[in-house]
Amino acid sequence: MVILKKKKAKNDMSDNKRQLLEELRETKNAMDTAYANLSYVVEPELIDCCIYELNAIQLRYKFILSQVKNSEMSKDTVDEFI
Repeated sequence: MVILKKKKAKNDMSDNKRQLLEELRETKNAMDTAYANLSYVVEPELIDCCIYELNAIQLRYKFILSQVKNSEMSKDTVDEFI
């Protein structure tokens, strides 16, 4: 019986919180990709482009992370989802 309650508690996460975590995961993946791209480009214009893209993604990540913190999710829940 206890196991069923734990599973139900995990499934009780609201759609809004689940969407925030999904956005956080997607943004983290985009940030990893932008860092990888930055390490491979050699043209000055492309370096500028990658830096601009990386800055935009970092701002998005910070914003979503603040939304997650405001939703009072536990760190374990966030770590488990990402």
